[in-house]
Amino acid sequence: MPVYTEEDEIKKHSKPCSGVREDLLLCLKATDCVQIHGKTPKECLLSRDPSVPDKCYSLKTLFFECKRSLLDNRQRFRGKKGY
Repeated sequence: MPVYTEEDEIKKHSKPCSGVREDLLLCLKATDCVQIHGKTPKECLLSRDPSVPDKCYSLKTLFFECKRSLLDNRQRFRGKKGY
């Protein structure tokens, strides 16, 4: 689990979804796909490499939903559907 400092909190508020993005990158950089094979994190996600844990794929989905929620005006005012 990443450790946040006060400087990270300042950076986190500069862009929406940046905290999730950083967690996703840290998760991917810790995999064998990036460290041993020398692929980029994007290549590892797209190739569905077996060394990438399910946690990284969950973070990818969370990052996508976060970005999508920024564009969905209905969700901004009414909240998420089904709640």
